[in-house]
Amino acid sequence: MSDQNTFLKKLKSVGPGAIVAAAFIGPGTVTTATQAGAGFGFALMWALVFSILATITLHEMSARLGITARMQLGEAMRKQFSNPVMKGLSIILVLAAIGVGTAAYETGNILGGALGLATMTGISVNIWGPVIGITAALLLYSGNYKAIEKVFVVLVLVMSVCFVATAIVIKPDLGAMLKGAFVPTFPSGGTLFAIALIGTTVVPYNIFLHSSTVQEHWRGKEGLKESRFDTVFSIIVGGLISLAIVVSAAVAFPLGTNITDASEMAIQLEPLLGSWAKIFFAIGLLSAGITSSISAPLAAAYAISGVFGWSMDMKATKFRVIWGAVILIGIVGSALGMSPTTVILFAQYANGLMLPIISIFLLYVMNNKELLGEYVNRTLSNILGGIVLLVTLVLALHSLGILELFL
Repeated sequence: MSDQNTFLKKLKSVGPGAIVAAAFIGPGTVTTATQAGAGFGFALMWALVFSILATITLHEMSARLGITARMQLGEAMRKQFSNPVMKGLSIILVLAAIGVGTAAYETGNILGGALGLATMTGISVNIWGPVIGITAALLLYSGNYKAIEKVFVVLVLVMSVCFVATAIVIKPDLGAMLKGAFVPTFPSGGTLFAIALIGTTVVPYNIFLHSSTVQEHWRGKEGLKESRFDTVFSIIVGGLISLAIVVSAAVAFPLGTNITDASEMAIQLEPLLGSWAKIFFAIGLLSAGITSSISAPLAAAYAISGVFGWSMDMKATKFRVIWGAVILIGIVGSALGMSPTTVILFAQYANGLMLPIISIFLLYVMNNKELLGEYVNRTLSNILGGIVLLVTLVLALHSLGILELFL
């Protein structure tokens, strides 16, 4: 009974990790995982398994930085370099990787949420897009972190019920699943999807966001223990949702199917929900869109405020200007008639390419004894972080065709 009470107590402390999970279970994950399952069956599940482990590795570091040094990654990067050239380069990279990345991502997030509403109502995504964007802006403008956190937790639960239950009901081939999850393969055309699956889970801007949000919750060694549970538990739950989407799509569609809209994607839920599949899928997509539409601009505000040394109070003017600009770009993009699936897949791919750069900076910061003291990376953390960096770098170079020049 005491173990059960301890576990329940830990569950009640879950928060920042849930935000990370809710942020990466966005329309990009739903779309990319569905297309990967329909197009390649279980063959690319290994990319998701790797991305779950990579996310835990990088976010443990990010949370440790926030709790022990009371800094977020952007702020730590600014203080890390005394050389003006290196400091300027780090600022440029953050602006490029986070500012531009979140703005592009936000268009996909808003369009994804709008796709859910369009599926339910028949009204165009280009009309619903601005509505989603304005809703996200109002939630952020409230400046109420606790309220935003609760919204994220509830919406993650909604998505869990929709997708995980379906994957259980359809009774997939466990042998084929395990092979796809633990034996890496690269089917023709699959490399870009593998990068997209990693890019939709190990989201670079989430690393900045996590090192900020943990400071709202915890301090010291005790807080570090609770944070690790929060990080590992939440990311595994989010990862299981992603894997469930791949599994249900792999079973629901003939191998090689190309899916273009939410109505087609909803077919994967029919074994569980029958005629209600379309509505429940739309609700899941809407939930994913709202959570990600909030997290992307919030992460951009934390990251950019950190590297410039501005206030990171959610009600600070510059902080609000940054997230407001990201949402505005997303609203404009969603109203221009862009293809939701095209924008979403591009954003995931771009994230996968940015990840090695952010990983290098994070590892560099986490080995600074002056900043972290006894909480610097141990050998195991550096080995795991190095593996994540190496794998993502090889995939990025391969996708760009650079790796082949040396082989």
